[in-house]
This record gives sequence, structure tokens and C-alpha cells, in this order.
Amino acid sequence: MRTMAVFLLAALAGFAQSAVESHIDSIFTPLTDAKSPGLAVLVRKDGRTVFERGYGVADLRTLRKIDSKTDFRLASFTKQFTAMSIMLLVRDGKLRYDEPITEIFPEFPTYGRAITIRHLLTHTSGLPDYEDLMGPTWTPRHQIQDDEVLSLLEHQTAPKFAPGAKWAYSNSGYVVLGLVVAKISGEPFWQFLHDRIFGPLGMHQTIAFVRGANIVPHRAFGHTKESSGFVESDQSPTSATLGDGGVYSNLEDLAKWDAALAAHTLLSEKEMHPALTPVKLTDGSEPIAEGKPVSYGFGWFLDPYNGHPRMWHSGSTMGFRTIIDRFTNERLTVVILCNRTDVDPSELALRVVDVLWKL
Repeated sequence: MRTMAVFLLAALAGFAQSAVESHIDSIFTPLTDAKSPGLAVLVRKDGRTVFERGYGVADLRTLRKIDSKTDFRLASFTKQFTAMSIMLLVRDGKLRYDEPITEIFPEFPTYGRAITIRHLLTHTSGLPDYEDLMGPTWTPRHQIQDDEVLSLLEHQTAPKFAPGAKWAYSNSGYVVLGLVVAKISGEPFWQFLHDRIFGPLGMHQTIAFVRGANIVPHRAFGHTKESSGFVESDQSPTSATLGDGGVYSNLEDLAKWDAALAAHTLLSEKEMHPALTPVKLTDGSEPIAEGKPVSYGFGWFLDPYNGHPRMWHSGSTMGFRTIIDRFTNERLTVVILCNRTDVDPSELALRVVDVLWKL
């Protein structure tokens, strides 16, 4: 009888798993086909992967199928890795959150004396977005580099607002953070990421891509949908910067990242706490952007969904859209990586969450 009971429980568990997979799959199957760019979907619950599937192709030249090893450009999803790098250096005693950037880059103009590492992490620095400062010099073939971003910022005489007084999403801040990591650690930012995060966690196919220094394995190429169909649109003048969006990764490796965050493998729960604490402005108020409250820590948005606490970040760049949603109380994570720009992974991820909560 006991054997039969165990068998029935296993059968019911298998049925439930099949139902979950079927419901999730029904969200994504209609979006693409075997000859179109697509997406990769990861769902983890209670520390294990319950759904992992690719849809469509990595590029239109070979029609190579997207799978769990396909590497996508993460775009601003990258910022959580940049923030983690900074936090590791703080833990090591090599950096302070309230350290002014002029102590790291003495040549930076006077206005940088009021800008701290914490301001850069929380998008409260007031640094202008480097994309607004770029001229025609930079093209998809001649892309702006991190040190050139720093140079553009050094030619400014004032921030957009007093550091800490407002919140404004800043790719400039995260490019500078990548440069801070390189300066303090004494090694290139991409190498630090490998040595301190990707390597130790076994994320062997995840890299911060630098042409000539490394290659992207199993690479997906970005696409845009036009009236005539999909067109490869993989690189822009800003695609070479690192700290704000230069990491490529895949479902297999991001499952390891999720597991490491849950287990506090790289930082203790106490050391991670600042990253998950919503920033307050200098006057103690909650930041507002575009008329709405903003909840942001270090490399993570922190606003809840339907009353459920979450940490999340999306990414958007030439040819790619990405999202990670982590509901820590429910131990639920959804990752969606797209090599096309005509779908909204943020909306799709929440559809997955809604389905799971209804089952």
C-alpha cells in the first residue's frame, strides 16, 4: 500500500508539473516560429527550475534554434552584476559607498566632489546621460568606449541636479561604476566579473563582451521587426560600453545566478541588505520619476507586484529585450531573454507569474 501511495503522489506531482509547463508554454508558443527570432524563458520555484525553454532562432542566417545555452545581450539587466562588483569591493574594504568619485578619479571636475558611489548605484548622481552628449563621431562600427564616456562627463561643468536631490535613470552612472571597479581592482572590468562572479558561480558562458578580448559563445543576434519582416539590428554606437549593459548570458547560467542570490553565496544577507533598500532623497522623501514613485536599490528595482515584494530589472537595447523578476517571499523567479524588440518581456513575465499563482 505504501508503495502505491508513493506512486500516486509521484504521478500527481508529474501531472501538476505537466500542467504548469503547458500553461506557461501557451503564453510563448504563439509569439514566434522556427524561422523567426525569438526568446528564452526560465522559471524557478523553491530553488529548482520548473520551466526552461527556447522559442525561435538565434539568427536568421543559420536558423540555429534558441535553447538554454543561447547567449543574449542582457542590456540593463547587466546593472545588477555591476552593483554586485561594487559591493564585493566594499566588503573587501577597498571602497566606501559614500566615497566621492573625485577620490577615485582625481581629474574629474569639481562637481564630482558631491557625487558618491552610492549616488551612482541608486541613479541619484545627477550625471547627464552620455547618449545625450554623444556626437556623430560614434557609429555602430566606431562605438563609444567606457573611457570615452568618462571623458564626456569630465567636459561637463555641472550635474543635471544636485546629487541626492532627485532620481533619474543614468546609464552614465553605471558606466562610471564599471570604471571604478577596474581602477580599484587593478584589472579590466570584464576580467573582474569573470574572476569574482561568473567564474566562482560556474557561469562559464557569461561574459562582459569586449571585442578582441573574448567571444560570446552560442551568441544570439538582435533583430527589429519591419514591414518587410525581421532585420538583424545587433549593434549600435553604444553597444560597447560595459557597466550599463555589456553582459551576455543564458538561461543555464542565470539559473546559477538566481541560486547564488537565494543562498547568499557571494555576499551575506546583511552585506546584501543595502542593495535591497529603496533609496531616499536627501530630504528623506521617496523619489519620483515621470509622476510616479520609484523604488530602487543597487542595480534592482524594488516595487512590489500585486502586493508581493519583488526585486527586478529589465533591459532594452538594439535588437534585445530582457527581464528578471524575483519574488523572494514566494521563492519564484522568471527570466525572459528576447533577441527581438517587438515583444515585451516585462509584461510576459508577469503573465507567467499570474498563471502560476492561479494554479
